Amino acid sequence: MNNSVGSTGRVLWAGLRALLVLTVICGVLYPLAVTGIAQVALPGKANGSEIKDGNGKVVGSELIGQTYLAGDKPDLRWFQPRPSNGLGANSVNTRYKLILSGATNRSGDNEDLITWVKDAKAAVVEDNSVKGYTVEPSDVPADAVTSSGSGLDPHISPAYAKIQVHRVAERNHLTVAQVDRLVADHTDDRILGFIGEPRVNVLQLNLALRILAERQ
Repeated sequence: MNNSVGSTGRVLWAGLRALLVLTVICGVLYPLAVTGIAQVALPGKANGSEIKDGNGKVVGSELIGQTYLAGDKPDLRWFQPRPSNGLGANSVNTRYKLILSGATNRSGDNEDLITWVKDAKAAVVEDNSVKGYTVEPSDVPADAVTSSGSGLDPHISPAYAKIQVHRVAERNHLTVAQVDRLVADHTDDRILGFIGEPRVNVLQLNLALRILAERQ
């Protein structure tokens, strides 16, 4: 009996020591080492890829999308991101909230999803058809009417940026050529030339747009 209790005690003590040692190594030393290396090697990315305005104020992250609203509706002075509410009744993530993220997870033949996409396409056509420039439904790319898998994508396609150029130029009293140049300057190519697709970071583009508009 005493031998059994003594053996059990030794096993428990050995387990506790292992727990303490692994907690210190994996829970303290390893995170500190990785954090230190990241702060030295890639401080910007380690701190959340923050984006600052001309005054040095942090206005967002290049990894997380933002909405540009005037009340409940899109503020049409700015380039608009992908839909952030999953196109309708998506309670998982609305307006790029970070507590939860996700898309609708509805199939391509889901009637609700089809209706949401049609409504979103009609809105894109209406919002971006301005004097002297008409957007056709066939011009609207998929990312203009669908949220990303996470619902947090900060990028849009160059095609979606392009159909917004005339509207943004009109609203900000700029020329189409000026806004076109902004889009071109803020279009990132495929990673390593072949991974992914060309993309435009909406926050960075809108910051540049604000600076240009303020100079006029």
